[in-house]
Amino acid sequence: MARRRSNMSVLAILVLVHLYIGLRLLPGMNAGLVGIFLGIILLSISAVLVRIGLVAPSLRRSRWSGPLSWAGLLAMGFFSSLLVLTFVRDVLLLILTLAGAGSPALAFDSAVAVPLLALAVTAIGFINARRLARVVKVDVPIAGLPRELEGYAIAQISDIHVGPTIKRAYLNAIVNKVNSLKADAIAVTGDLVDGSVQRLAMHTQPLERLAAPDGVFFVTGNHEYYSGAEQWIAEVRRLGLRVLLNEHVIRRRGQAAVMIAGVTDYTAQHFNPLHKSDPQQAAAGAPDNVAVKVLLAHQPRSAPAAADAGFDLQLSGHTHGGQFFPWNLFVPLQQPFVAGLNRVRSLWVYTSRGTGYWGPPKRFGAPSEITLVRLVPA
Repeated sequence: MARRRSNMSVLAILVLVHLYIGLRLLPGMNAGLVGIFLGIILLSISAVLVRIGLVAPSLRRSRWSGPLSWAGLLAMGFFSSLLVLTFVRDVLLLILTLAGAGSPALAFDSAVAVPLLALAVTAIGFINARRLARVVKVDVPIAGLPRELEGYAIAQISDIHVGPTIKRAYLNAIVNKVNSLKADAIAVTGDLVDGSVQRLAMHTQPLERLAAPDGVFFVTGNHEYYSGAEQWIAEVRRLGLRVLLNEHVIRRRGQAAVMIAGVTDYTAQHFNPLHKSDPQQAAAGAPDNVAVKVLLAHQPRSAPAAADAGFDLQLSGHTHGGQFFPWNLFVPLQQPFVAGLNRVRSLWVYTSRGTGYWGPPKRFGAPSEITLVRLVPA
């Protein structure tokens, strides 16, 4: 009963927001009664589809679940831009009216432009999201780096979100590209999936082909905990990846040693108290002669604790770089970094924009990436 009330509440909010869009755009278009009627029908369909998109990972499997997921998630992407652009139009029209520069022609042109712009942004965002992520090469300067570790490379993929619209073929192309980089190690920094093992196991199967001399490592993200973390940890291990749960491994090049450690997601304790994220525990027991300490941590906000634990480099994801405007503006409210290489005291933090996408198949101004991180002398 509570879940049903929640579903109705979300739908009611969506209806109200779509009503706002209709009231602001349809009169401005001078659409007439037929046009307004068609607009109301389209906005009503959009509200229902967006609601379906919000629950796409948990839709009961049927012959219609795939098409409905695609329709709902595409509608989410379009609705997001439509809402933002409608609000921006209102603000601009208010400013121009107060300045004495408003006119019926401007109201008409802007009302027509808003859905066209939203459609263009959604189309471009779809192409950006569905194409194979580009390779971003990042050199990280390490003071006192031994010669044997110069050029040591870690390929990082993050936030793939295998689920309603990201399937086996999409992941297979990522695996092929990562393997072609010939990195020393491979890191999968969380949010691999959106859905259960039962639903998605066949689509994550390509991960078993990931290969690197020093190993392929995985740490949990918050979405693993939404999707059954214990089952996914077992499945990822079955596929041959080393899951790092607040622990580390040591890899050597000659006499030089590098630590690759991993922590559970920053919020993991809310789902399983035994999985509390702990960089200190991840580093515990390491040899004294380790030259470089690397931490895999899904969320950038693990960085202060990682710096306290003596790590030199943290590889993170989670933010998607904002994925598409204007959500990139809100990431700093929760995370210290949105994307790229940053510094926390003596710790370097690299935040990936993600290799897939969450929710709408849409990326605009935040391209996906496969990252090749290289250690270089400072």
